[in-house]
Amino acid sequence: MSSNKSEDTAFDPQNPELTDAEIAEALASEEQATEQEQAPEPDRVEVLAQELASTRDQLLRTVAELDNARKRFERDRESDRKFGQSNFAKDMVTVADNLRRALESVPASAAENEAVKALVEGVEMTERSLLSALEKHGVQRISPEPGEAFDYNQHQAMFELENTGLPAGSVVQVLQPGYIMHERLLRAAMVGVAKGEPAAKPARIDTSA
Repeated sequence: MSSNKSEDTAFDPQNPELTDAEIAEALASEEQATEQEQAPEPDRVEVLAQELASTRDQLLRTVAELDNARKRFERDRESDRKFGQSNFAKDMVTVADNLRRALESVPASAAENEAVKALVEGVEMTERSLLSALEKHGVQRISPEPGEAFDYNQHQAMFELENTGLPAGSVVQVLQPGYIMHERLLRAAMVGVAKGEPAAKPARIDTSA
């Protein structure tokens, strides 16, 4: 019974049986309990919304990274498909050069010979077939016509000629044709270029009058 009385009066500051320390402790306990009861609970919906936004942001970044990786893979695969055989194409271009040199080396007088004529026709057919096969795989010949403007992206100037009758900076002669593979230069065309004519001397004005 006395125990129950003690519990009932433990938090009564007017009870003379309690010491000052006990009274202070009891008051502190009541104040703490009151603060805990009055403290607002965290907004669970707001917390979940923040977590969802963070997860969504991470997901979007992951999707973007995967998409970039896919695009890089596709670009690399397309580049390999287009240019993976560039060294082989260069070798075939050399073969085409040799066929052209062989045709140009035949003198006009020998071309009347039936045997030589048949041989020339066979070499020409082989050259056409080779060039057609190269074009099928994206390799095209660069052989500018005389008077065509010099192209720094596709031509390589080997010499300049004066008094050609052609505009300055235009192609005069093709020493060796060039080739492109798709949009990439495989070999520049070696050309001669017309040199600019010196400026004409101004006419002398008669000022003696």
